[in-house]
Amino acid sequence: MTGQPDFAHLVLDYVPRARLVESKSLKLYLASYRNHGAFHEDCTVAIAKALEQAMKPRWLRIGGYWYPRGGMPIDVFYQSGASPKGLWIPDQGVPPYRGRG
Repeated sequence: MTGQPDFAHLVLDYVPRARLVESKSLKLYLASYRNHGAFHEDCTVAIAKALEQAMKPRWLRIGGYWYPRGGMPIDVFYQSGASPKGLWIPDQGVPPYRGRG
């Protein structure tokens, strides 16, 4: 919203049904947010909702680890619902904030 650049580390976990997301398509879709003017929370949730609509996964989780602005990082998490029984869910592998980047 301020016109300043924002950067995020996005971590996506999902359990597919009939459709998968192809990596190049995902990369191009995410790049479309390059000049998108919106809040971090809105961007993260919009990406999750678009992936849900396109893939209709059994389960989806996205972590948006946004780089600090004014010394304050914003981490946004979205999960489509309870994880399927017996599913091993890895840690997203992003360390707690210590000057991330």
